[in-house]
Amino acid sequence: MFEFDQYLGFLAFLTILTIGFWLMIFLLTFVIPYWIGGSLIERLKEIREEKKAKRMQG
Repeated sequence: MFEFDQYLGFLAFLTILTIGFWLMIFLLTFVIPYWIGGSLIERLKEIREEKKAKRMQG
């Protein structure tokens, strides 16, 4: 069936595939929404500060 080096190669392939799968799950469920949410909050703060600065001048 398998020789030992083929078995090690298959295990390495499965390990890399599994690590990639869980990395994608982690990125899609935590990192990307956190990044988008943080950028939206920062943008809203900038818009509020711009409105406040316009009110102070005009």
